Amino acid sequence: MLLKLILEFVVVLGAIFLGSRSGGVGLGLWGGAGVLVLSYGFGLPPTTPPIDVMLIILAVIMAAAVMEAAGGIDYLVGMAERIIRRNPRQITIVAPLVCYLFPFGAGTGHVFYPLLPIIYQVAYENGIRPERPMAVSTIASQQAITASPVSAAMAAMIAMYEPLGVGLPQIMLICVPATVIGVIVAALVQTRVGRELKDDPEYQRRLDAGDLQPPGALKAQGEKKELPKGARLSAVMFLTGVALIVLAGLFPGLRPLITKGSASAPLGMADTIQIVMLSLAALMLLASRAPAAKIPKTEVAQAGLTAVIGIFGLAWLGDTFIKGNEAVIIGAIGDITSSYPITFALGLFFASVLLFSQAATTRALMPLGISLGIAPPHLIAMWPAVNGYFFLPTYGSLIAAINFDRTGTTRIGRYVLNHSFMLPGLVATATAIGAGLIISGIFF
Repeated sequence: MLLKLILEFVVVLGAIFLGSRSGGVGLGLWGGAGVLVLSYGFGLPPTTPPIDVMLIILAVIMAAAVMEAAGGIDYLVGMAERIIRRNPRQITIVAPLVCYLFPFGAGTGHVFYPLLPIIYQVAYENGIRPERPMAVSTIASQQAITASPVSAAMAAMIAMYEPLGVGLPQIMLICVPATVIGVIVAALVQTRVGRELKDDPEYQRRLDAGDLQPPGALKAQGEKKELPKGARLSAVMFLTGVALIVLAGLFPGLRPLITKGSASAPLGMADTIQIVMLSLAALMLLASRAPAAKIPKTEVAQAGLTAVIGIFGLAWLGDTFIKGNEAVIIGAIGDITSSYPITFALGLFFASVLLFSQAATTRALMPLGISLGIAPPHLIAMWPAVNGYFFLPTYGSLIAAINFDRTGTTRIGRYVLNHSFMLPGLVATATAIGAGLIISGIFF
């Protein structure tokens, strides 16, 4: 059984390695090939592909692509650039904090996708290595889920801890400052990561091949790009749509009640994001009069399609491996943590690496922590460890960030695990846990 598990994991790593070497849509294609080997070669039942995630990204990408066609991205980049012009490195600090705020309000990390092309453009036009803000911003969007009052993971925590006399205020008192501190420390570390953009060999290769214009090329020529008439309007409409999604996450009463059988519940956030973004794209198209034929040709649309294909294959591969070995993996973690309770944070971390879900990891392992007699404040402090699914570069937000960075600085390393998200992910998670333990010790 153990040998079979190891061989299956080797298949997962091999698919990621081959996909990263191919680049672009190769990540998704090799992910699909990995699913074939796991199902036909090892007999694992393929899980359902991550349809919701792909549809959310497609809807968001369509809205962002319409905005780009209308000149809205250029308008937003210009605004952001004016803010950070006095110290361009601020984007590595500001961007992750913004990317923390959006998922915190909406309860889902998927609202962070529209910010990726903007972060890339601002960083690139200022000559900043895009990997720095993009990688830590991706991590920040994950950390926010373990602080958001409206996330599925928080709902699972409340259901388990309210009977113990610990409610939402106590959980947020620990998790909000702890995760924010983790993001800030990771962002500070990230400002020194990697070579400067001008010294990066992969970027220079792409620049020499004519795939990119050098940063600030138009400015260097003394030209000022004239924006289309609908540029500002499309940007305002896009940001309004994102704000509406955040409000819908914060206040479920704003969403329509959907009745299934005898029960009624607010429309889910996945459907809400898709509906709002597609409707927003249609309204922007109408209001800005952007040429529809130009939309699929935008950089955002092309990068988004590549990201969707990558998510299709790689996320499907990772989920198939986990679901096929869930009993063995969770059982092994349970055995270790029952003997050594202090290792519970590591158990949460490695379970989340394999389960790709904070909520699923919380539901699977938190009851074990409670049964071990670990004090609730300490368990809550360790909860940010469920953000470990950056460890394997197969999650949707990571793949999207890799594909939106057209300089190639945000990437999967030669050895798969030495990817752009590893350092900020480990720093943010470890710092959040440490800060949480200190806060819990002070207030509880």
